[in-house]
Amino acid sequence: MKILVTGGAGFIGSAVASRLVSCGHDVVVLDNFNQYYDVALKRARQKAFLPDIEVVEGDITNADDTETLFAAHQFDLVCHLAAQAGVRYSVEAPEVYVQTNVLGTQMLFEAMQQHGVTRMVYASTSSAYGMSVKVPFVESSAADRPVSVYAATKRAAELLAHSYFQQYDIETTSLRFFTVYGPWSRPDMAMLKFAQKMVAGEAIDIYNHGDLRRDFTYIDDIVDGFVKAVEKPLGYEIVNLGCGKPVTLTQFVSELEDALGVTAKKNMLPMQQGDVYETYADIQKAKELLGFVPQTNFTKGVETFAKWFVDYYNV
Repeated sequence: MKILVTGGAGFIGSAVASRLVSCGHDVVVLDNFNQYYDVALKRARQKAFLPDIEVVEGDITNADDTETLFAAHQFDLVCHLAAQAGVRYSVEAPEVYVQTNVLGTQMLFEAMQQHGVTRMVYASTSSAYGMSVKVPFVESSAADRPVSVYAATKRAAELLAHSYFQQYDIETTSLRFFTVYGPWSRPDMAMLKFAQKMVAGEAIDIYNHGDLRRDFTYIDDIVDGFVKAVEKPLGYEIVNLGCGKPVTLTQFVSELEDALGVTAKKNMLPMQQGDVYETYADIQKAKELLGFVPQTNFTKGVETFAKWFVDYYNV
C-alpha cells in the first residue's frame, strides 16, 4: 500500500514508518519538525529510521501543504500520528492543542475526502478516558470527562473520525496508546526526563508522592499493534493498545535507578493539575480484533531504554 505517515519524525511515528517499509509498504512521511522539543533528536530519528523514505516538511494545519501532498501521491491509507503531545504543556498552551489536534485532524480528513483516501489509523491516547473510575479501561466507556485539554482534543479527533466515517465512508481505527516508552522517546516524557536528571545529579519530581500507576507499554509492542491495525480494516473502531499491567511510579523509578546504576534524588510533590491517578488498559478487544499480544516486560524494556540512553547521550 501507499501510506502517508503524519508526525513521522516523532517517537512513535518514525518507528511505525520504518516498520511499514520493512513490511513492504510504500511510505511517505509528513512532519513539521517544530520546536516543542529538540529538533536534533527528530533529525537523528530521521537518519536512523527514515534513510530511504521520502520525508516532506509540512504542517497538517496548512491546507496548501496537505493539498500539495495529496495531489502528488495517491495514498491508500493515512497513519495519523502528528499531534501536539504532552498533558502538562496543554495547561500552558491549550490553543496549540486545539489548532493541531482538532483543526489539523479535520483538515487532514477533508484532504482525504477530496482525494478519495478511505482509510486512517489514528494515534489516540489513554488520556481520553479522563475521569473514568472503572479499571481496567474498556473502549465502551463513555470517555466524556477529560481531565486535560490534551485529552479533550484527542477525544475530539476520535469523534471527528466517526463523523467522516458516517458521511464519507472513511474508515478509522483509533488506537488508544497507554504510556509508551522505550529508546528514542521524547525529552518531555517521564523516562527520558528522569534519566537525564538522574545522571546529572538533579532531583526528579515525584507527583502524588509516588502513588501513581501507569500502564507502561514498550514501543515495539505499540508498533506491532499499529501495523496490525494498518493491515486489517475494521470500519470505525476504538481499540486500546497497552500492556495491561500497571506499574507504580515508585517501581518505575526503582527500575530506572537499577538500569542506570544511579540513585535518584527526589522531590516529593502533590498531584499535578491535569493528571490522572491510574491508567490501565483492557486489551481484550485488541487481542480479538488484531491479534495483539504485548511481548516486552517492564524490566526488560527499561534496560533496553537505558542502553540506548547511555549510547545516544554519551553518558
